Amino acid sequence: MRILIYSYNYHPEPIGIAPLMTELAEGLVARGHEVRVVTGMPNYPQRQVYEGYKGKLYCTEERNGVTIQRSCVWIRPQPGLLTRMLLDGSFVVTSLVQALRGWRPDVILLTVPPLPVSVPAALLGLFYSCPIVLNLQDILPDAAVHVGLLTNKRAIRVFEALEKFAYRTASVISVITDGFTENLIAKGISRDKIRCIPNWVDVQFIRPLPKQGNAFRQAYGLEDKFVVMYSGNIALTQGLETVIQTAAQLAHIPEIMFVVVGEKKALESLRQACVQHGVQNVLLVPFQPREQLPDMLAAADVGLVVQKRNVVSFNMPSKIQVLLASGRPIVASVPTSGTAARAIRQSGGGVVVEPEKPESLASAIQDLYLNPAKANTLAQQGRAYAMQHYSFEKALSRYEKLFYDVISSSGSTTPVLPDLLPELKGEQSMADAMPIEVQ
Repeated sequence: MRILIYSYNYHPEPIGIAPLMTELAEGLVARGHEVRVVTGMPNYPQRQVYEGYKGKLYCTEERNGVTIQRSCVWIRPQPGLLTRMLLDGSFVVTSLVQALRGWRPDVILLTVPPLPVSVPAALLGLFYSCPIVLNLQDILPDAAVHVGLLTNKRAIRVFEALEKFAYRTASVISVITDGFTENLIAKGISRDKIRCIPNWVDVQFIRPLPKQGNAFRQAYGLEDKFVVMYSGNIALTQGLETVIQTAAQLAHIPEIMFVVVGEKKALESLRQACVQHGVQNVLLVPFQPREQLPDMLAAADVGLVVQKRNVVSFNMPSKIQVLLASGRPIVASVPTSGTAARAIRQSGGGVVVEPEKPESLASAIQDLYLNPAKANTLAQQGRAYAMQHYSFEKALSRYEKLFYDVISSSGSTTPVLPDLLPELKGEQSMADAMPIEVQ
């Protein structure tokens, strides 16, 4: 097959959807398919275009057999709603030019967010007469509204119109959790149009490694410590201050050390929280190169998943699969009735506590510190579950089959572009809305 992947994020961005789409594209090439990726200039999570890409309008690269077609984006370090719209709008326009430069695809895989990209993808589906597989990594605007990031009613209506348009113009919608499926069905989407393919992890790359002689532990003086690690995005939905407060609760046990790995600028706010709470048992570390990720994860005794209590129930952090594969027990401070909690319980690889309750999080961590046999059992169960349910090869086969199926039945769904226009009629300025960060 010839497969066009339309994804705002891609290599070399280190977290989020970028590593997943990179692995999927390269995996499809390894199976004999032709793949080209339409993406933006790399900028996440710093929200600054990477060195080597600054000042470029377009560039085309090849990496591991994948043709990568990049286009410029209008980016600001801390985007509010208006700047975010300009960012998404710039990618919508410039990426369409790149998407038209190249061979005709048999199928288009579109990742969302961002929602506005559904418009050029629909145009491409019409131009190339090929089906569109919409890959939902988050459901907007539900998630943004739920946590209070999007409050302006006109802005909400615009995003709802884009959401409906994206679902209508897609031939198939692939979702990453059953919670997404339930949400879409409640909105009137036919179950037959939905395929659930969980995000994956490369279980050969992310694997249990010994703590003895671990390079990350040695580099940061953690050889004799019980390491509790959070690694990933630091945003409003995580509520990492809970981790700092938990560290203060466990300050009386000098062997327990908290390690937070994230983007440098985001770490500064946590540094201030450490000063405020007077903690000395928190180590803040900038993102490591991806090739060092297995060693970094292996340095932990416990992996953390942290969310605020108001996070929408269907949210599913991709770090869960990674932590399970690393062979380390998880302690998750997440909404106990949400998708993340359900996934961790099903895996048998961790424990779940109420979110934003430092006392509960501290108690769960201390329990694993005092009961290494329990921690080891959770770790083994989690690793086994990841290999069975979240392996990359299994996910790759499911996407490959999905593409074959949708190509063979193409023609049953035709995008209707004008349908978006009545939904947006009368929507004007949204500059007075609250800032929104959709990553």
